[in-house]
Amino acid sequence: MKRTSPLPVIDCDVHNQFRSGRDLIPYLEEPWRSQAAQFGVPGAGLPYSSPIGNKRKDANPPGGGPVGSDPGYMLEHYVEPFNVEYALLCSDSIIGTSGFADADYAAAICRAYNDYLLAEWLPRSPKFRGYMCIGTQDPEQAVREIDRIGPHPDIVAVSVTGGSRMPYGQRFFHPIYEACERHGLPLVIHPGSEGSGIFNAPTAVGYVSNYLQWHTCLPQTFMAHLVSFLCEGVFEKYPQFKVVLCEGGVTWLPPLLWRLDKNYKALRSSVPWLKRMPSEYVRDNCFMTTQPIEEPNNPRHLESMFEMFDAENMLLFSSDYPHWDFDDPTKILQRLPEEKQRKIFSENARKLFRLP
Repeated sequence: MKRTSPLPVIDCDVHNQFRSGRDLIPYLEEPWRSQAAQFGVPGAGLPYSSPIGNKRKDANPPGGGPVGSDPGYMLEHYVEPFNVEYALLCSDSIIGTSGFADADYAAAICRAYNDYLLAEWLPRSPKFRGYMCIGTQDPEQAVREIDRIGPHPDIVAVSVTGGSRMPYGQRFFHPIYEACERHGLPLVIHPGSEGSGIFNAPTAVGYVSNYLQWHTCLPQTFMAHLVSFLCEGVFEKYPQFKVVLCEGGVTWLPPLLWRLDKNYKALRSSVPWLKRMPSEYVRDNCFMTTQPIEEPNNPRHLESMFEMFDAENMLLFSSDYPHWDFDDPTKILQRLPEEKQRKIFSENARKLFRLP
């Protein structure tokens, strides 16, 4: 269905970068400031190289610097032309610091990034909002950072990477979720460093050989974390806590929930803390982003999948700007009724992130 007028867009996955890791040095505490000044800020990095690169070449700032490092050019090149009401900034490079073995250094880098975000990005435009970053190695330090930065009005979520040493539902991480719920901040899980650092292998059977396989298998990570959240009773324990599964696809959700609900009926004694079917918690507490949306040859197949879960209320638009697989908000999901498009492109995110 062709839209009758441009829809407002709230983009839930826009990637800002620094010009270099040295941008964080003024915000680092000692002794990490001296270490970073001498040796550089380490990056998490993937164990795979994309054969086509990771960024859009047309997004290179005219003044130089890495793609996504110039707030002014991001506004000019993407935010304004595409009617983006809010661009929610997610630094996929910083969340990978949870893969460092040194939990104190990781926490220091996250603190520095959060201060950098508040000082150098969010003041540049009222259209910018930010996801704060935490390290997952040490929940106690993560909670202190959520309490420090979470009250800022331009911080709308807490971001972590999909890479982990254990499923996210386990009790080790629960203090983080209690802090997120206390501040009304969703947890955004974004891929980007699975298989690197101290993280487990990126698939259930180990390391794959190339970027194509890694990228295709990302839903495995999100499935494992979601089942863990549900079966460990996270949403029963923290009923106002919300999770956003970002950039992991969407069409795997219905069959996973069918399988889990069916198994729960026979095996519910192993999860006595659950009071409802697992799929019911998902409808109330979980969201997914549109990018990268699966694109079958027959578009009706995707529409059928949307009917199998509460897509119009669970999906959030994301472009993944300025990455290679950017989704143009004026071109995707055109076949949906305009009312559903409006929910997905802005209304769901406005409510979840409490945006004016």
